[in-house]
Amino acid sequence: MTGQPFDRPAFALAADLDRALGDTDAPSGPFSFAEIVEHEENGSLPPGAVDLVRQWGFAEHLVPEEFGGRLRNLEQLFLLTRSLSRRNLTIAVMFGSAVLGVNSVWLWGDDEQRAEVAQGLLSGDLACFAVSEPDHGSDLGTNETTAALAGDGYVLNGEKWPVGNATRGRFVTVYAHLEGAGSSLLLLDKRDLDEASWDNHPFVRTVGLRGHDLSGITFRDTRVPAGALLGRPGAGLAEVLQVLQITRTAIGALSLGTMDSVLRIALRHARERVLYGQEIYRIPVIRRHLLRGYLDLLIAECTALPVARSLTVAPSRLSLWSSVVKYLVPTLGEEVVQEAARVLGARSYLREGVAHGAFQKLQRDHAIASIFEGTTHVNLHGIAAQLRAVARVADRPARGGDELLRRLFDWSEEAPRWEPSGRALRLTNAAEDEITRGWSAAVAEAGRLAERELPAEEGAALMKVLGALSDRRAACYARVDTDAFDAVSTEGQDLAAEHCVHHAAASCLYTWLHSFGAERARPGGTGWLVLVLQRLLQRLDPAVDLDETFLPWLEERVLAGLDGPEYFSLRTVKAAAGG
Repeated sequence: MTGQPFDRPAFALAADLDRALGDTDAPSGPFSFAEIVEHEENGSLPPGAVDLVRQWGFAEHLVPEEFGGRLRNLEQLFLLTRSLSRRNLTIAVMFGSAVLGVNSVWLWGDDEQRAEVAQGLLSGDLACFAVSEPDHGSDLGTNETTAALAGDGYVLNGEKWPVGNATRGRFVTVYAHLEGAGSSLLLLDKRDLDEASWDNHPFVRTVGLRGHDLSGITFRDTRVPAGALLGRPGAGLAEVLQVLQITRTAIGALSLGTMDSVLRIALRHARERVLYGQEIYRIPVIRRHLLRGYLDLLIAECTALPVARSLTVAPSRLSLWSSVVKYLVPTLGEEVVQEAARVLGARSYLREGVAHGAFQKLQRDHAIASIFEGTTHVNLHGIAAQLRAVARVADRPARGGDELLRRLFDWSEEAPRWEPSGRALRLTNAAEDEITRGWSAAVAEAGRLAERELPAEEGAALMKVLGALSDRRAACYARVDTDAFDAVSTEGQDLAAEHCVHHAAASCLYTWLHSFGAERARPGGTGWLVLVLQRLLQRLDPAVDLDETFLPWLEERVLAGLDGPEYFSLRTVKAAAGG
């Protein structure tokens, strides 16, 4: 779409999309909750919704700048997806499935493959990633789809299910066992295939995401040209695992968008609903649900955005960091949805009424976030498998770590431009985890700042919660760094989950150090940090209380943002603290 400010920073671009999508409370419009819910009942998308997104230019942000699109980096796509997810997760997942389907092309495709796919996406085509099989799910080591050598190409046989966009997608990236080589990725264009040799399955009926194309595809002696191969023959398993690092990170945007909407719905209801002579927001337990949910949103944002930036700052770290985001952010999202449901009470169960019944759709749709691209348990296992290597060096400063952390957490700079290369991604972090390894130095720096800059009460509260988290962290990694540690045990899963808490705590602390320099000593500029760290500590020790001293200022920001144009975000907290 011409005339769009595509050269503006990522946050401004997301705000522009927000304005284009319009007000969810409007009585009509393709992104009003009224129409979204009405068409959800029929398992369809609101007329004009996908067209509006395309006209704005969203599809251009699925194609990297290098290949003729406007995708500058993953941070940009993350923020755009967050804005879209505030309205309708079904449409966000449709485009997300397309991203999953083509990232392997950007990473390993040749010039011809990249050009063809880029032109197709820019013209409105979709793509899909055909990896899962009915009997194997996430067991990527078992692959019954075969590609046998035949002349100057291959003959493909097998079934892939379930697959997002399998029916609507023009391009299909297929995970198949290549004769003589092993599992590989093949890029197919349905337009070039014999129509009699393949067919799509009917859409699967799902609890949420109604109207989304979740279907499958079966190949029966389907002839595929030799030029369909993506990357090296036999490298398919590694390539799939590396592609998932990108989309696992991007899934955090679905959760952040959902958190924003359910909190907004519940908060507005709490301010409008009167019981016992007062708005129910004044009931202490209702207030607690909402403020906890808001703090969880800030934690999720602090955790996910730096990892999105890491694709172009430190891509070799994504094997571990993307799994942390994929486990923790959807988990926080599920808990925020639960907090909002408690505020809404019986109305959370209704398909009408408050916000036109949108809450129940958001609740059902978000359930997918912890399932696809590896379930919660799959991601915790992936973290646990790397945890001993991380624990052994947890207190050793990483070479170049300070500069890397600044580039990840300094909001004053845009993330670098993405120049896709499969060589930049790794299957493990090889113990390189600057985010957790920098904790002790960051705590020491916070102590110096507390003495020099902060009011005594804020400084004392900050150092108290940092000390408590440091003790828990040391105990956690001491349990990991033993010969008895077993990554596949339930204890291994629990310690992996605790590692995610420490990763998130470090991310919040670095955000404060690198992006709140001018606001730290002002009202609210450090109070939010104390609260999110206390909230994280509550995940390890439910007896911990939030410090009521710092809640009123943050509460004012939450209420002020209820009807504002910008989504709930730490950026609004920073702006308010800056005066």
